[in-house]
Amino acid sequence: MYNLKFLIAAVSCLGQALAAPTPTTNSINRSFNKRASLEDSAFGYASLNGGTTGGAGGATTTVSSYAEFTAAVEGDDPKIVIVSGPIEKTADQVDVGSNTSIIGKDATAVLTGFGLRLKRVENVIIRNLGISKVLADSGDAIGAEYSNNIWIDHVDVSSDRDHDKDYYDGLLDFKRGSDYITVSNTFIHDHWKASLVGHSNSNEDEDKGHLHVTYANNYWFNINSRGPSVRFGTAHIYNNYFLSVSDGINTRIGAQVLVEGNTWVDGKKALYSTDEGYAVERNNDFGGAKNEAEEGTLTSVDYDYDLIEASAVEGAVVGTAGQTLVF
Repeated sequence: MYNLKFLIAAVSCLGQALAAPTPTTNSINRSFNKRASLEDSAFGYASLNGGTTGGAGGATTTVSSYAEFTAAVEGDDPKIVIVSGPIEKTADQVDVGSNTSIIGKDATAVLTGFGLRLKRVENVIIRNLGISKVLADSGDAIGAEYSNNIWIDHVDVSSDRDHDKDYYDGLLDFKRGSDYITVSNTFIHDHWKASLVGHSNSNEDEDKGHLHVTYANNYWFNINSRGPSVRFGTAHIYNNYFLSVSDGINTRIGAQVLVEGNTWVDGKKALYSTDEGYAVERNNDFGGAKNEAEEGTLTSVDYDYDLIEASAVEGAVVGTAGQTLVF
């Protein structure tokens, strides 16, 4: 069993040195901590609505097989599940209970062939975990429905683009009124349809007023679309690095998106609207990709955060995002 007081790790420091941040509020730079602990605090939208603490205070279990994993993550009692080494199985999404932290022990902690479903749960943390090649009929890599307070941090999600666009489903999909979610320091790559907020144009009754999602300090690479796609919701997207992402941020069906301090390289549509979606953008480097979003009204958020200059994003994110923590 792990002693949480001593599980402190160093983040792998690849890429250029982090440029001095320009804080938007009087806050510490939580986004790029060079050391990490299981007791780190969630930030972004996951810090609101009472916060997201996962399994803090619960028992810790280390697992290394599919059977051990599925048993360990069920139920709503507080719990911390440490994934040691790879687990491979072609299977449906595994249901995760409330008040759960799932932590990859190191970069070998990769789930292949099955993903995680968060349905009607709350207070879940997923960190330092890899999820790969979840077939479409098995669900998303990580999917949330009717769930709130979710922190996804230092995760690596991917498939491949060797098959058609419907061979796999989404990597990070949040729908049916899910809320207060942060995706941070994550490597999102090699996929057709990456991340969806709001699954249907006709689901306004469930989604309107919900779907608050923060995407911070993530590395998006070799993505065709949904980087991310946002329906009805409210998204804050900052300090992200997009490389070879064809269709990036799509704001749709009344969504309000704040986009700041991001960099695009080799993209086509960085930010665009369909069906009356809206965005406010500032301090981005679109790298020649199209910015065609309709002007929105989301100019601030209800939490502290730090921005870095768009010119420093690559050095800060590439090599740091993904499974770079070692607990």
